[in-house]
Parts: sequence; structure tokens; C-alpha cells
Amino acid sequence: MSTPEELRYTEEHEWVAVLDEERVRVGITEYAQDQLGDVVFVDLPEIGRQVDAGEVFGEVESTKSVSELFAPLDGEVVAVNDAVAETPELINSDPYGEGWLIELRLSDAGTVEGLLDAEAYQRVTQG
Repeated sequence: MSTPEELRYTEEHEWVAVLDEERVRVGITEYAQDQLGDVVFVDLPEIGRQVDAGEVFGEVESTKSVSELFAPLDGEVVAVNDAVAETPELINSDPYGEGWLIELRLSDAGTVEGLLDAEAYQRVTQG
């Protein structure tokens, strides 16, 4: 499984890519999409919504189950990936690229450092 070194991760299997000093992009990991199976529906939040770390911000439905999506950090949703809403299988085919979910403007950019690095996330997935 791919775990890009430049990303940060959560124990709930979300990844975070730093875009600039105040914005991050969020998606689900390759491990998570593999566990889900074929993704058939994604429910994403409205732009402008404030989320707190650990709060449910949407869900992903697959042929196997429905899984909640958890905000990795506090912030405001400033973009959603409409392509994923229209073509949910992008999460399966390109979880770290075209399959991204939302972008957040962070309340505190320093909180990114508190997320897991790639090595720590790999330990989580290897149980």
C-alpha cells in the first residue's frame, strides 16, 4: 500500500496535504479505500462549514458499507471535490490525487504537526 511521505495522517485513515500556510487538502488513504471496496457514493459538506477535529463531516458509501468521514483538524471548508461527488470511484483509482475530498482553511496551522507521519500511520495499519 502506498503511504506518501509528504502527507500527514489520522488514525481514522484520512490524509492531509499542506497546500499553503493556512490551507490543507483532505482525503482518505489507500488503505481505507481498499478496506471499503468499490466506492459508490460520497456525501461532502457545504463550502463555508466550520468543522472541529474529530467531527463527522461526511460519509463514503461502498458496496460493503457506509463509513463516516472525520475532520482531521479544526477549520472552515473552503473547497469540495465535485468530481468525487459525481464520480465516487476516483477514491478507489486515485485516493491521493483526483480522489481528494475537501480543502480546509485551518484555525491553527500548527496543528498539522500533531498528525501522524507516514511511518506512524503505517504502524497503525499493520495493527
